Amino acid sequence: MSVNVAVPSPIPAVAHRGMRQSGVSAVTMLTIYLVLLVGFPSNMAISALGAYGRPQFLWGIVLFIWWVFSQLQVQRRTVEMIGQPVRIALGVFLMIALVGFAVALLRGQPSDQVSPAISAILRFVSWTGVMLVAIDGIRSMTELLTIVRRIVIACALLAMLGIVQFISGQSFLEVFSGIPGLSESAGGIDTRGMFLRSSGTATHPLEYGTALSIAVPLALAVAILRMGHRHESRRLRWWIFLAALAMASFLAVSRSTLIGFAVAVVLMIPALPRRYRALIIVGGAVLAVVVVIATPGLYGTILGMFLGVGKDSSTQSRQAGMALAPVFLSASPFVGVGVGTLLPRYFIFDNQWLGILIETGILGTLVFAAIFVTAIWSAAAAAHRSQREDIRLMGRALAASTAVAGLLLAFFDGLAFPIAAGLMFLVFGLCGAIRTVSWAESRGAMIAPSTLQWAGSGDGRTAAFAGPKRASSAVR
Repeated sequence: MSVNVAVPSPIPAVAHRGMRQSGVSAVTMLTIYLVLLVGFPSNMAISALGAYGRPQFLWGIVLFIWWVFSQLQVQRRTVEMIGQPVRIALGVFLMIALVGFAVALLRGQPSDQVSPAISAILRFVSWTGVMLVAIDGIRSMTELLTIVRRIVIACALLAMLGIVQFISGQSFLEVFSGIPGLSESAGGIDTRGMFLRSSGTATHPLEYGTALSIAVPLALAVAILRMGHRHESRRLRWWIFLAALAMASFLAVSRSTLIGFAVAVVLMIPALPRRYRALIIVGGAVLAVVVVIATPGLYGTILGMFLGVGKDSSTQSRQAGMALAPVFLSASPFVGVGVGTLLPRYFIFDNQWLGILIETGILGTLVFAAIFVTAIWSAAAAAHRSQREDIRLMGRALAASTAVAGLLLAFFDGLAFPIAAGLMFLVFGLCGAIRTVSWAESRGAMIAPSTLQWAGSGDGRTAAFAGPKRASSAVR
C-alpha cells in the first residue's frame, strides 16, 4: 500500500512557530517563569512546602515535565536538528552532580544535610527545564526577540523599583508578607556607608546587580533593533529601559555591579553598528556624571569601594575562602563533597566558582565552565554565520550576557539566589535557540508546522500528508 507524501513548501525561519503543547507556546511558558522570577520577592515561598515552595522553582519543574512530555510524543521534525554543545555540557554536569550526590550519601551525611542536598539537585532540575524549553521551544527569530524583549522589560522594571527604593528608603515589598500561606519576604534595601543599597525584589543587592548586568547587553541590542519601528514612542521606550538599567547600576553602590555593567558595555561596543558606538559611550558617560552630581557623596563612596578593596570585609572573606578551598576539596577532589552539602555553618564562599569546585570537584567545575564556553560559542557562532542584522546583534548580546554572568559568579554564590541563577540558565537556553535559528536561516528556509495537514483514510490504517497550506514568507 503506497503512501503519498506531498512535500511542503519551506518558509523563512522567522515564521516558525516553535514547540507547543495544547496551543501553549514555549514563549508563553517562559514568560510565566520570568514573571514569577522577577515580579515577586525571590525568596517568597509557599510556607507549607518549605524549601520547595518558591513559585519560580515550582514552575521550572513544570517546564521540565512539559519538555519531557513533548519529547515523548511523536513529532514531525519541521526543522533540521543540529547538535547543541550547551545541552551536552549541561547533561554531563548533571551526571557529575548526581554521582557526587550519591557518593556523598554513601559516605554518610548529617541528617540536616540530606534535605538541602536533595533540594539543590531539584533546583538544577528546575533550571534545566527552563534551559531545555528555551533551546527546543524557540524556533524563530520572532519568538526569540519576543522573550528577549520581555527579559529587558522585567529587568528594567526591577531597576526602576530599585531606583525608587534608593530615593525613598522603602522596599515596597511589605504587601507580599501579608499574603496568607506565603512566607515573609526579606531583602529590598540594605546599607553601605551613607547610602541605601537597593535590591528590588531580589534577596541581596548582588543578585539584583547581576540581573541588571545580564540585561544590559540585551537591552542595547533591542533598543538598536527597534530603531526601525515606525512609532517613535515605541523606539524611545527601549532607550528609557536601557537608561534605567544604567542608572540603577550606578545607584546599586556595588563594586561587582559596576564591574558587570562596564564589562557588558565593553563587550557590546564592537558588536554595535558604528553609528551607535559614540552615542552609547557618550550617553553612558553623561548619565554617569548626572547621577553622581545629583547624588552628593556617591562619587566618594564608589571611589572608596575600589581604593579600599583590600580592607573590605567581603574581599577578606573571599581571600579566606581561597585559602580554605584546598582543605574542603581534599575530601573528594574529582566529584566534590556533594551538591548542597556545603552549608553556611561551615563557611560562606562569596565565590560561586569556589563553591562549585568544592561541591562538584575538578570534573564538575570544568564541565560547569564548559556550559558557559559552549553557550558563548553557540551565540557567537550564530552571529558570525548569519547575514541578518538582528541575528548577528542578538547573538553577540547573548554571548556578552553569558560572559558577564560567568564573571559575576566570582563575586558571590550566585546559584543560591533565584533571580541570578534563573536568568543565567534562561540565557543559556537562548544561546542554544539562536544557534538553531541561525542554522536554519543559513540553510535558506525551514518548514513550519502550520504548513502540514494530516489526512487519515478513515479506517485508521493509512494516512498521508494532504499537502501544504499556503505559507506566508513575510518577515514579521
